[in-house]
Amino acid sequence: MSTRNHPESLPPSTPAGPAGEKDKRTVLFLFIGLMITMLLASLNQTVLSTALPTIVGELNGVDQMTWVITGYILASTIVMPVYGRISDQLGRKPVLVVAIILFIVGSIVGGLAPNIGILIAGRVLQGLGGGGLMILSQAAIADAVPARERGKYMGAMGAVFAVASVAGPLLGGWLTEGPGWRWAFWMNLPLGLLAIAATIVFLPARATRAAERPRLDYLGMALIAAATTTLVLICTWGGHTYPWGSAQIIGLAVATVVLAGAFVWAERRAQSPVIPMSLFADRNFAVTTVAALAIGVAMFGAIGYMPTYIQMVTGVDATHSGLLMIPMMGGLLVASVISGQAVTRTGRYKAFPIAGAVVIGIGLALLSTMTVTTPNWLMCTYLAILGIGIGLSLQILTLIVQNSFPGAIVGTATAASNYFRQVGATLGSAVVGSVFASRLMSILAEKLAGTGAVQGGDKGRNHLTPAAVNALPDAVRTPIVEAYNEALLPIFLFLVPLAVVAFAVLCFIDPKELATSTRTEAVDP
Repeated sequence: MSTRNHPESLPPSTPAGPAGEKDKRTVLFLFIGLMITMLLASLNQTVLSTALPTIVGELNGVDQMTWVITGYILASTIVMPVYGRISDQLGRKPVLVVAIILFIVGSIVGGLAPNIGILIAGRVLQGLGGGGLMILSQAAIADAVPARERGKYMGAMGAVFAVASVAGPLLGGWLTEGPGWRWAFWMNLPLGLLAIAATIVFLPARATRAAERPRLDYLGMALIAAATTTLVLICTWGGHTYPWGSAQIIGLAVATVVLAGAFVWAERRAQSPVIPMSLFADRNFAVTTVAALAIGVAMFGAIGYMPTYIQMVTGVDATHSGLLMIPMMGGLLVASVISGQAVTRTGRYKAFPIAGAVVIGIGLALLSTMTVTTPNWLMCTYLAILGIGIGLSLQILTLIVQNSFPGAIVGTATAASNYFRQVGATLGSAVVGSVFASRLMSILAEKLAGTGAVQGGDKGRNHLTPAAVNALPDAVRTPIVEAYNEALLPIFLFLVPLAVVAFAVLCFIDPKELATSTRTEAVDP
């Protein structure tokens, strides 16, 4: 076990002399490679946001809009623990290359998609690869950089997400209005090849003896995949495809509980569990897991559908809706970098995620008060507040988890924590998307009844694109815009209690000293 200094007594140490300079260059090159990989994953999460209304309109799938987002998140969530566990045993390099290849294949399928079903299938394939990109990048940094110095790197990773979140919507809007939205998939091919090259060149391989070959927990993998899927189906179908009290939803709820119980039972008996139950014995892991799940629901539930809302309500095109999201991403970038640097400098981290939870709650409450007449500058201010809260929270939560475990299982711990965050993201996207779509169809039917403005009932309403709505006369366009506002924004107020839950549990963080060296000793799973 490494010796830890009091966080206030010594600055982060770096080796002196030529050897130290060489180590710093090695870490720098490694970090460049991982940043390229994270850019690939981050762009994919955001580039479709501004293109989505046009995509689902052209492919006649407005009622399936939720699955374009949820399908990717669900697939990536399921495989996260698998990537973490296998990479702890085989090393990060080969597993990361496989993840990138899967992501590229999914991009090809999405780019060729002739209908909404194939598009969703492509997104699922992307998710199967994308689930490893963030996890393995974070774990690789934990292998090379001590926790005390890792804050600035984690902050920079958060900044990559913020920059990609700004560039993604803008790029998606430009592609939609220019060469076409399919290029949002085709652009992943050169980026993916570059990420593979960077991984091969910069990420060191780890020799693996036969005795270290992974004993895969197939039963655990199957059970966690099944439980996660049934949970997401409840949130996606409930109140929309099927009534909440229907046999289908009740049956899925029972299946989720049974599968979750079976998963816990299997993990307690597995030789190499995909999510070791012993992780939850660490207070910081348990606390940050609950907080990350709550923040994930609120964050992805809110921001996943904002570009669609902005295009429909303000009447701007896809590119301009991306520009209007810049304040949120700018707030995320600044808060992530500043908090990361502050943690590295002081060794203190507890206050940042607590403050972040408070700011997220304030941002959600403010967004819920908007109307169709709210000026754009005020909407951008509210989005910036939400972004600051996110930037103060997410990367620091990952650092807290990694600081609690030795390098031998840091990938597993990182993946497990991110799994529950992604469960929150999946639930947020599914629940908000399902409720939004259901409310939207109902409110549109009510407001447009008898006008004859949109022919073909639900099928006609599925063809509503921002351009088509903006071209309608005000007597018809105004009810549609009001329907989008009434369908989405009140939901944000119901997400505020999740920020309160995150704040409450984060107060129980144990402020452990940040490690000043990497720890690789073996531990029992």
